[in-house]
Amino acid sequence: MTKAKDFFTKEQQTEIKKAILNAEHDTSGEIRVHIDNECRGDALDRASFLFGKLKMDKTELHNGVLFYLAIKSKKFAIIGDSGINKEVPENFWEDIKIKITEHFKAGEFALGLIDGITMAGARLKKHFPYHIDDINELSDEISFGD
Repeated sequence: MTKAKDFFTKEQQTEIKKAILNAEHDTSGEIRVHIDNECRGDALDRASFLFGKLKMDKTELHNGVLFYLAIKSKKFAIIGDSGINKEVPENFWEDIKIKITEHFKAGEFALGLIDGITMAGARLKKHFPYHIDDINELSDEISFGD
């Protein structure tokens, strides 16, 4: 079975990173992707744990977003920091999750993440517009679990 770090080709990883860079070009929000092999419990709980471990809760405006994917468990979650959750409606992530799920069901995992990241960036732009002096507070690289 494919390991998390090998799930996407180098080209797909580059395209996902490019989607993050493009999304962050329009917003001060910070977007990351983390991929695990397995998630034994609830995907949202695991994403919450990783959010802290990746120091995503340390951004100045608390506007980080984590896209979490567990490939063998076939689970994923999207989690936003408190600054985002204060500004957006409760179902803010729902249609992004629906879009990603459609792609995942078709086996289009990279495209699902790219579309989800693009949609999140467009939405975040409204609440957290890009500022000329904005600094990239978090890595844009995909992180991987065991």
